[in-house]
Amino acid sequence: MNLSRVFSVPVALVAGLLCAAPAQAADASASSYPSRAIRLIVAYPPGGGTDVIARIVAQKMSDGLGKQLVVDNRGGADTIIGTDLVAKATPDGYTIGMATSTLTINTALYPKLPYNVTRDLAPATLQVKGLYVLVVHPSVPAKSMGELIELIKSSPGKYNAANAGPGSPSHLGLAQINAYQGLKVVGINYKGAGPAASSVLSGETQIMVVSMPTVIQQIQAGRLRALAVTTTKRSPSVPDLPTAAEAGLPGFEASNWYGLIVPTGTPKSYVTRLHEESRKALADPTVKQRLLELGADIVSSTPEEFAVFIRAEITKWAKLLGDTAGKQE
Repeated sequence: MNLSRVFSVPVALVAGLLCAAPAQAADASASSYPSRAIRLIVAYPPGGGTDVIARIVAQKMSDGLGKQLVVDNRGGADTIIGTDLVAKATPDGYTIGMATSTLTINTALYPKLPYNVTRDLAPATLQVKGLYVLVVHPSVPAKSMGELIELIKSSPGKYNAANAGPGSPSHLGLAQINAYQGLKVVGINYKGAGPAASSVLSGETQIMVVSMPTVIQQIQAGRLRALAVTTTKRSPSVPDLPTAAEAGLPGFEASNWYGLIVPTGTPKSYVTRLHEESRKALADPTVKQRLLELGADIVSSTPEEFAVFIRAEITKWAKLLGDTAGKQE
């Protein structure tokens, strides 16, 4: 009897089943994701625009995922601390991060980051682009950008501006103000937009370029005065507020974007799930309305589109800030 012929089919069948087993296990694992809470690292202190937007979207995403998306604030070192935690986390889908424009700006400002943005981090989805406004403490006797510029000119060095940290939109916004007609506003760095905005509220500083979500309640309560939006176009949420360019600072622009990132190596099916649940959350009427009120522009890109966007941002900031690279410690 030819034993090789007798056992040839069963052996081949068993071999095929063994080869298929890992793929089936992977599919089963993907279908059960997530099986526990997911940590969303926000590399800023509580109270800032990133924290506000992260919590609005995370709450709705939790409903779709069936597990809690827990916001973990890890501010400090211009977002490097929180971002490094994401980059070095186990790529199992249970630690993700909220990225902002600072992610790409830092690649130009800091030549020795403890992580490589394109090597150690993977994009999940660009969620929204955010509205920024220029605000002043009510004690500042300026009701418009033109009046503020005249005040700064007449008293060089008298007024202080709060920054959310080097490389933040508030920092870059101040740089643009000081570059205009030799103006001189003293910048003071804080560990995030929340603490920086608090300094303006207390009168410790007088001026700030800040995300709308951070200060909208204070503006509505009259505790801060908004003079202009710092995007290139007026916002539907505050249509009567002029752009900074319209109000006296030609070419001025400062804004931010927000999106989800994961450690490189996170299963693609998990990234796809995160993108899909983010897209659904951003399409929810209640979430859309809340974000609109905060001046946010919903984007909801795919992981591939977000990757292209990040590479373009890195190139842009390398050109604009290349001469300052190496100056930040």
